[in-house]
Amino acid sequence: MAFSAPTKSTGGIANTGETNYKPALVVLTSLFFMWGFITCLNDILIPHLKTIFDLTYTQVMFVQFTFFTAYAIVSLPSGILVEKIGYKMGIIAGLLTAAAGTALFYPAAGFRSYEIFLLALFVLASGITLLQVAANPYVAILGKPETASSRLSLSQAFNSLGTTVAPIIGSILILSVAVKGADELAKLSLADQEAYKLTEATAVQTPYLILTGMLVLIAIIIALFKLPKIETASPSTGLPAEGNYEHQQKSAWGYRHLVLGAIAIFVYVGGEVAIGSFLVNYFKELLNMPEAEAGTYVALYWGGAMIGRFFGSITLSGMTDSKKKNTYTVFVFVLAFALALYITKEYQNFASFSFAGFSKTITFLVLVGLNFFAFNLGKQKPGRTLAILAFCAATLVVISMLTNGQLAMWSILSVGLFNSIMFPTIFTLAIDGLGKHTGQASGILCTAIVGGAIIPVIQGVFADNIGIHHAFILPVLCYLYIAFYGIKGHIPAMNKAT
Repeated sequence: MAFSAPTKSTGGIANTGETNYKPALVVLTSLFFMWGFITCLNDILIPHLKTIFDLTYTQVMFVQFTFFTAYAIVSLPSGILVEKIGYKMGIIAGLLTAAAGTALFYPAAGFRSYEIFLLALFVLASGITLLQVAANPYVAILGKPETASSRLSLSQAFNSLGTTVAPIIGSILILSVAVKGADELAKLSLADQEAYKLTEATAVQTPYLILTGMLVLIAIIIALFKLPKIETASPSTGLPAEGNYEHQQKSAWGYRHLVLGAIAIFVYVGGEVAIGSFLVNYFKELLNMPEAEAGTYVALYWGGAMIGRFFGSITLSGMTDSKKKNTYTVFVFVLAFALALYITKEYQNFASFSFAGFSKTITFLVLVGLNFFAFNLGKQKPGRTLAILAFCAATLVVISMLTNGQLAMWSILSVGLFNSIMFPTIFTLAIDGLGKHTGQASGILCTAIVGGAIIPVIQGVFADNIGIHHAFILPVLCYLYIAFYGIKGHIPAMNKAT
């Protein structure tokens, strides 16, 4: 469906406010869930492969290195490809590439080859990268420009749902084979050891074959589904249909707000991953908490991102029906309550109800309330909301650095709530008004995700030299830059005077 008489535009791409995009958005949201699910399976795959191949921690970390390297290598070519073949075909190509990667897990397990596993991960990550390059801007432009951040936040919330569900299902399907330690294996004959390791290796075949089938099925559905066709800028002028720029640049790199946005994506992903990567050791040092228990609390950090994204989709949507808005808000609070009860295991205290027995859950709900208040302070303005959340995140990290015990733990955990809409908001602000360069811009932004591989390493150097407690100064700097981007950095440098 082409739009010859646009009434709205975003990112220099024309669309109408009258078109019903809900069916298309439902289909596209399934993609966000799927790549979140697949990405988080790496957390299950790492200990599994470490045991199978007797790897050191450095060797097994090539799983994440290989995965994140795909973003750096494939994102820009993906942006060029999307510009040539369009968003829909880009999504289909990404799904089929990811399916090829999951299919490679079968021979990798059959031959027990770590190298083939790494190849499979690179191909899989390449497909997911292409999916992100195509789907993120497509979701942003399907609808009114002023609600682009809301749509992308909602889709990202389902991405977070995928990351929440994946470890549970992956543990059942992949780790169902009991992992024997080195001492146990030594008691077996060499033949039995090889047979056992082969059984462990093949445990990944069925789950990843199922994923292959699902990815191919989704690709077929999208191929048959009539997604709206989005027309880009007129090739004769290179200008957006209703652009606010005095002239169009030769490439996406010519836009200051895009370049600053790529830096914001780099530091956001890096800061978020760095905090999450150190939480178990941090809680062990703060509270002498067992690693297994600390690991369960990390789920509140990532689950908080899902809660915040749901809030973001509500508050940034411009919803005028107060009854519907209040209903959705109550639902999110109930979801947060259920998540906290499950993680803290305080649901076991229902028989003897007391506020003390639910202190952790109540603490989390208070932080959720603070997060909702911060969203409302944003007054439905993406830049303003981004800046407020970034300042809150920086403040919470500083509080954690300057305190100890439960206060330090809960303040750092609550950062996840404020991380929530940073990626989709930065993304939509960065591609605003780029017209025919939107595909290239998306590739640049997805390349910046490699910050998730670099900044945690730098924080590790800090932790080795000044201690883990104060090493969190690095994420503080990241959030301060994001606040700058929300206040000023996202404003295009070529706006006409009004």
